[in-house]
Amino acid sequence: MKTTKTLLLLVVVVLLSACGTTRVVPVTGRKQSVYSDNNALISQSFTEYKNYVSTAKLSTNATNTALVKRVGQRLANAVETYLKNNGYAEEVKNYNWEFNLVNENQVNAFCMPGGKIVVYEGLLPVTKTEAALAIVLGHEIAHAVAYHSSEQYQKQIKQQTIGQIGSAILQVSGINANTTSALSSLYGLGSQVATLKYSRSNETEADHIGLIFAAMAGYDPNEAVTFWQRMASSNSGKSTPTWLSTHPSDAQRIQNIQKILPEALKYYKKK
Repeated sequence: MKTTKTLLLLVVVVLLSACGTTRVVPVTGRKQSVYSDNNALISQSFTEYKNYVSTAKLSTNATNTALVKRVGQRLANAVETYLKNNGYAEEVKNYNWEFNLVNENQVNAFCMPGGKIVVYEGLLPVTKTEAALAIVLGHEIAHAVAYHSSEQYQKQIKQQTIGQIGSAILQVSGINANTTSALSSLYGLGSQVATLKYSRSNETEADHIGLIFAAMAGYDPNEAVTFWQRMASSNSGKSTPTWLSTHPSDAQRIQNIQKILPEALKYYKKK
């Protein structure tokens, strides 16, 4: 009985430690659970971004650098206007937008919580147009606005909590060490695959939100289809099985975007 009470107390403690904050994602309206101290994550990301930029080789191409900063800020302005007009005014103060072009031949970009974004020079030959670059930056900004990093962090906390509870139950139940180890390994694999699938959901949502943001900023959302077709060509022969990828396949992505286009076009006004 004493062992059971101890176990129940442990379960309550770890469950309480895993509690996050419920929030509604802008644009999609999806309810999500995020880390309760999101400001701490943003503060840490600012520090990490500053450290990265201080050691990275920034682009010396003034034209391309100005392009990235101009498109990024145009999107950021549209995003902040949307947030202020749709009940998220308090969150606007969390963003300190920064857009940097790095001299690396990667076809990639990334965004950290709070609006710190990096674009690699290798991406520009694929984007080709300002509108396509806006599609990419809109996607990255969407990750920040949708609190995807905070959501992923909270998910990891929950997974660790489940693992702790499971380990405690196995030990109290008197299961032998070999069986406990095997079950723990099985749990680890399962949680990894679940996390990968969840990341794909974040990517799809960022495509959705980013397309809307690009349209709000005056960029033609139709450009997303042609951009991802070019991206698919550049990725030819390098695809990863969808169920083991953190991103949807290019073909699936294009299909999803085509479904979202009618909604995005409602926000599009050419500037």
